[in-house]
Amino acid sequence: MASGSTIMDPVCLVRNQNNQLTVNPRALKTLEQISQPVVVVAIAGLYRTGKSYLMNRLAGQNHGFRLGSTVRSETKGIWMWCVPHPSKENHTLVLLDTEGLGDVEKGDSKNDSWIFALAVLLSSTFVYNSMSTINHQALEQLHYVTELTELIRTKSSPSYNEEEDSAEFVSFFPDFIWTVRDFMLELELDDYPITEDEYLENALKLIPGKDPKIQNSNMPRECVRKFFPKRKCFVFDRPTNDRKLLLRVEELSDNQLDVNFQKQSKDFCSYIFTHAKPKTLREGITVTGGGLGTLVEAYVNAINSGGVPCLENAVITLAERENSAAMQKAADHYNEQMTQRLNLPTDTLQELLEVHTACEKEAIAIFMERSFKDDKLMFQKKLVANQVLQSYLQSQAGVEEAILQADQALTAGDKAMAAECAKKDAAEREQELLREKQNEEEQKMEAQERSFKENLAQLQEKMERERENLLREQETMLEHKLKMQKELLTDGFKKEAEALDKEIDQLKEGIRTTEKSFNISDVLDMASMALVAVLPGPYKVVGMGLKFLGDRMKGAEKPS
Repeated sequence: MASGSTIMDPVCLVRNQNNQLTVNPRALKTLEQISQPVVVVAIAGLYRTGKSYLMNRLAGQNHGFRLGSTVRSETKGIWMWCVPHPSKENHTLVLLDTEGLGDVEKGDSKNDSWIFALAVLLSSTFVYNSMSTINHQALEQLHYVTELTELIRTKSSPSYNEEEDSAEFVSFFPDFIWTVRDFMLELELDDYPITEDEYLENALKLIPGKDPKIQNSNMPRECVRKFFPKRKCFVFDRPTNDRKLLLRVEELSDNQLDVNFQKQSKDFCSYIFTHAKPKTLREGITVTGGGLGTLVEAYVNAINSGGVPCLENAVITLAERENSAAMQKAADHYNEQMTQRLNLPTDTLQELLEVHTACEKEAIAIFMERSFKDDKLMFQKKLVANQVLQSYLQSQAGVEEAILQADQALTAGDKAMAAECAKKDAAEREQELLREKQNEEEQKMEAQERSFKENLAQLQEKMERERENLLREQETMLEHKLKMQKELLTDGFKKEAEALDKEIDQLKEGIRTTEKSFNISDVLDMASMALVAVLPGPYKVVGMGLKFLGDRMKGAEKPS
C-alpha cells in the first residue's frame, strides 16, 4: 500500500461486541503499510439509510462494504477500506463505514455516541447521512454532536473549572457533509429556488425563544455551526423507484439507476475527490496510514480505560512513533548515500568528512520533514553527535580498523626513520607530524561546526513553517468566530453574539503573540544548548566529535 497501487478489501477497524470496542490487529497491519498521507472519509447516521452503498461508490465499486436488505444492521463497529486516491498523487483514500446509529438491538446508547465520536476524531471529512429531509426530527437524531464536548478533550490537564473553547475543537475537527437520501422535496424557500448548501444553512438557523424545548432543539444546530465551519450538503433521489430492484441495488449497473441519482452520486464523489483534505492534526501535522493506526489505538484505549480520548495525548503518542520513524529513515538514507558516494577503504580524512557533511545535510532534511513535537530534541540530538557516522563505520567491516592500522603503520615508519636520522632531522619530522595532526584536528572541528550550523539552520526553517501554520490556524479560528457572531446578530441573538466577544479577544491576543512575541532566537538558543550538551567533551563549542579520530588521537598520545 505504500506506493498506493494496491486495492485492499474492506476490513473491520474497530470491533463492537457486547458494547466493548477493540481494535483489529489486521487493520492496524494494513495501515502500517501505508506511509503516504491519508484522506479519511467517515460516514455516520441511522441504520438502514444506505451509508454503505454511498461509500462503495466512493471506492468505485458496487460491492465492498456489506449492504443490508432487512431491518437488521449489517455493519458492526467501524469498517475500513483503503484505496488509491483517484486524483491526489501519493495519497491513500481511507473510507470508514460506521455501524448504524439507533439500532434497537443495542442496549447501550452510549455505545453509539462513542462510534460517532471516533468517526469525527479519525476523519478529515465527516459525512452525516439521513433520510427524506432535514427537519426537526432529523436534527433531534443528530443529538450525538451535542455530546462531543463530553466525549473528547483537547488538553490532557485542563485548568480547574476550565471549559474548553469550541475553537479548540474546530482546529482538528473534520469538514462536515450532510447527505439527505430519498429526498422528495423541491429545493425552494419562500417560492425561490435555493442550493443544497442554502437548504442546510437554513435548517441550521437557531429558533428564537426561551422555552426549554426550543433551546434543546437549538443545541444540535448550534453545535454543528460551532464545531464545523466548513459545511456542505448533498441531496439524493431514490436510486430506483422499483422496490424489487432497490433490494438488490448493489447488483445494478449505473444505467439501471435513476438518472438524477446517477448525477447526484457523481457530483458527490467528485466533490470528495477534489475537496476532501488529508488528515491533519494541530499546526498542520499530516497523518500517514501508520499514524492513523496509532490514533485509533490511543482513542480506543482511552475509551476502554473509562476516560475520554484526548487530542494532546494522542499527538504525543503519535510524535514518539513518527519521530522514531523519521530518525530511522534519515539514518537509512545517510548510510545508503555514504556507501554509494564514498570509495572505501580510504585513509583520506578530508574525503570522508566532505561526503559525511553532504549526506548528513540530506539526512537532517529528511528528519525535519517528517518529525514534529521533538521539543526536547531527543531525536535530533542523534543527528548532531557522532552516532550516525559511527553506525555507518561499524557497518563497514574493517573500515575504521583499516584507518587506524594505516595511522599506526605510518607512526611506526616515522619512528624507524627518526631512529636512523640525526636528532635534528627527527625533531623536524616530529614537528611536521604535530602539524599534520593539528591540521586533522582543524578539519575535524570545521566538520563539527558545519554539522552544528546545518542542524540549527534547518531547525530554524522548520520552526518558521510551524509558526506560519499556527498563525493560519489561529486566523481560521478567528474568522470562524467572527462569522458565527455575525450570523447570531443577523438571526436576532444579540446576547449570544456578545458572549463570543471574550473568545474573539483571546484569539486576537493569541495571534498578536504569535506574530510578535514568538521569539525564534530564544528557542534556537535553547536548542543550541541542548545540541551542544550531547557533543563529545573536547568539541562542545564547535563541530561533531568523530570517534575514530578520537581513537587516533588517543593512540598518538600513548608513550612509545
